[in-house]
Amino acid sequence: MTVIAHRGFGGLYPENTVDAVERATVGSDAADAVEIDVMPTADGRVVAFHDETPARVTGVPGDLADRPIWETPYDTLRDLDVLGTGRGIPTLPAVLDAVPTDVPVNIEFKNPGSADVRFAECLGERALERARERWSPFAERVLDAVDVTGHDVLVSSFCEGAIAAIKAVDPSVPVASVVWDSLADGLAIARRHDCEALHVPRTAVQGTSFYGADYHVEGWREGVDVVAAARGEGRAVHAWTVTNWRQAAELADAGVDAIIADYPGLLRYDPGRSGVNVAGSDD
Repeated sequence: MTVIAHRGFGGLYPENTVDAVERATVGSDAADAVEIDVMPTADGRVVAFHDETPARVTGVPGDLADRPIWETPYDTLRDLDVLGTGRGIPTLPAVLDAVPTDVPVNIEFKNPGSADVRFAECLGERALERARERWSPFAERVLDAVDVTGHDVLVSSFCEGAIAAIKAVDPSVPVASVVWDSLADGLAIARRHDCEALHVPRTAVQGTSFYGADYHVEGWREGVDVVAAARGEGRAVHAWTVTNWRQAAELADAGVDAIIADYPGLLRYDPGRSGVNVAGSDD
């Protein structure tokens, strides 16, 4: 099973930073791949960042705390202190430069520079076309940055418009549908765009003790065996976000292809050797 470092193992290192991806890709617990989030700034730069605003990870006060990243110039974001690192919000090229070229990168599209992203929706034909047009200029900028470094990438998103835009800009780029509250919609989007993978909450995977548990959203008991469904269509299943070895062990047994993990070393512990029962915990 493959380990993808979520935001550069954001549970241990400062998420979506140069420091995080550097540390996530060295040593005995190095990730097989690194996941980062991207969005644009007001002046068209692409930055590695997850939230809509800088408040949570920078503690910046005042009006700037509530201003969307895509409405803020990069010179302002560069001067902020991300999670005590003494460094500002990094550009995508800076983060890619810190990842060894033989380590694949999962780039998750968060926002194209608009509040209207149609999050986690399976869109109709006309709505999808509008969404694709909204995302396409951003998709081009991201792929231009990737072309410079030569990394193998997988582009993922909760937003169908982002997936459609990538396929329109370069059909050869692998894509993944990130599922929120409907496995059926996630599978439909994957089929429509021939996604290489589905990224699903860990609680959506049947055969685990935490299947159907509340995690961000409710209602996971849709009766869909997502691993079997995806595998039958030739797609991989990547489970997010994995925070401990128990979850990792159960997901491996359930047949997922990769875990998107907050911490390194989650596959190092072998519960079978210790006799520990892993079935009752989801902490």
